[in-house]
Amino acid sequence: MKYNNAKTMLPEWLLDQIQHYIQGEVVYIPRKEEVRAKWGEANGTRKHYMKRNMEIVTKHINGIGITDLSVQYSLSEHSIKKILTGMKKVI
Repeated sequence: MKYNNAKTMLPEWLLDQIQHYIQGEVVYIPRKEEVRAKWGEANGTRKHYMKRNMEIVTKHINGIGITDLSVQYSLSEHSIKKILTGMKKVI
């Protein structure tokens, strides 16, 4: 998020309206929901975890146990079980 001066970005009539409610403070204007990226889409985190979770599912299908997967991926056995359950919906 970067700082922009409203005086250079907004029409004068709109700036006057905003100044009626607030002056000299920072205001955050959120994106519209339809424009907003989902969690992890902008920086690739979502893809990273999807790839990791697919690897976990593939290894489990090929016979690697939950305990071994939890050690290999530094996750709790409960987390591995949640991943395996959640990925059933994706696959």
